[in-house]
Amino acid sequence: MEEGRKRNSDMCLNEVYFWTSTIVEWKHLLKLDKYKDIIVSSLRILKERQCINLFGFVIMPNHIHIIWDLLKQNGKELPDSSFTKFTAHEFKKDLKVNHPNVLEFLV
Repeated sequence: MEEGRKRNSDMCLNEVYFWTSTIVEWKHLLKLDKYKDIIVSSLRILKERQCINLFGFVIMPNHIHIIWDLLKQNGKELPDSSFTKFTAHEFKKDLKVNHPNVLEFLV
């Protein structure tokens, strides 16, 4: 990155982004198919609501890459915020029921 130039992590509508999100401490939470299904479901909902154009994605055991275009807000928030909020809540609900011993490690 050239000197004096700051990285801008803000996302704007009608821009194509290569976007990455990681699990804290690179834990392998996404190894289980049920968590991959939550991610796919969230992307599908945003696509059906015409909030995003989805060009591709890769789900790794501890992070995800998405190539997408944010078309419009999902209610009051940008689609990337809706995506992370929805998936985090769904992951947490499942962890509370099926893996309560890991909740002490949540950030």
